[in-house]
Amino acid sequence: DSIARKKRTKSEIFSLERGIQFTIGAKTPNGEIDHESHAATQALRAVESFARHGTVWQAADELNLTRSAVSHQLRLLERDLGFVILNRIGTRVELTPRGRAYARDVRKALDLILSSASRNASQGISGPITISCPPAFAASWLCINLNSFTETYPEVMVSLTTPRRIGDVSSPEADVFITFWHSFSAKPEAQLLKKVEFTPLCSPAYLNKFDGFPDTRSLMRATLLHIESYHDWENWMHMIGSPVEYAHRGIRCADMNLVYASALASQGIAMGDEFVCRDAMERGLLVRPFEQALPSESAYYLVTPPEKRGNAAVHAFLNWLKTELMKS
Repeated sequence: DSIARKKRTKSEIFSLERGIQFTIGAKTPNGEIDHESHAATQALRAVESFARHGTVWQAADELNLTRSAVSHQLRLLERDLGFVILNRIGTRVELTPRGRAYARDVRKALDLILSSASRNASQGISGPITISCPPAFAASWLCINLNSFTETYPEVMVSLTTPRRIGDVSSPEADVFITFWHSFSAKPEAQLLKKVEFTPLCSPAYLNKFDGFPDTRSLMRATLLHIESYHDWENWMHMIGSPVEYAHRGIRCADMNLVYASALASQGIAMGDEFVCRDAMERGLLVRPFEQALPSESAYYLVTPPEKRGNAAVHAFLNWLKTELMKS
């Protein structure tokens, strides 16, 4: 299914609801709520969320509804559409092929509403903004997607910078920090952006060189690529039940960009962050030889200094960033 399983932010859901209600005329001429249109709004949101997550409970959690309310909305929508959108297999519910096709169209409509709201809200927002983020995140995700922000906010002048060390959020020049670190629980202004998992990644040519890595023992002949220390490979070896000493070899690089460049050049196999490597994986430049994935002890965080929060350009970027990450 082409619908990515992602979670919308609360502000995005609120914007969607207001936008849909306005579009379908969810208020009477007297300004009162048209409950029939409001129910249609809820049903559209329910099927779109259910399609992304695949479970009623996750859709209910995202929409701040009960499971029975989401199930009720899906049944009402199916009745109103006049064709079957749900398969019921015991206690499990899934979308039919027609249901998935309908949900894709709903998703496109919702994204169009959000895009229109964003374009109209962007008028009058201008000024400079400096974003500090890790090199791999900048090269593999931000630079690939940033054009949608600059097109929406053409008067905002964006500058990108990278920190001298991972986790550094002290630069006075930066307005926004995107950082990869263990935890920022001590910083109330920090927000969790993305949890990631690590898994071995290599080029197709390197995979063929080792006959597709038929088992984990075949890694003993490969060159392991590390960022600074053996830590990530040690943790992965421990997870699969291999001696951690097996990780103590290969090439250590100063940053993740060097690791990925080496992997792309078929110089070895990297312990890769599936999020920043997604584009390379989708294009077939990197492949995943093993199913085992290691949840990272670190995650991507967003840190906005308190004195920067009133900046309209910063606020616009934060909203754009969260929305785009939900699509990834």
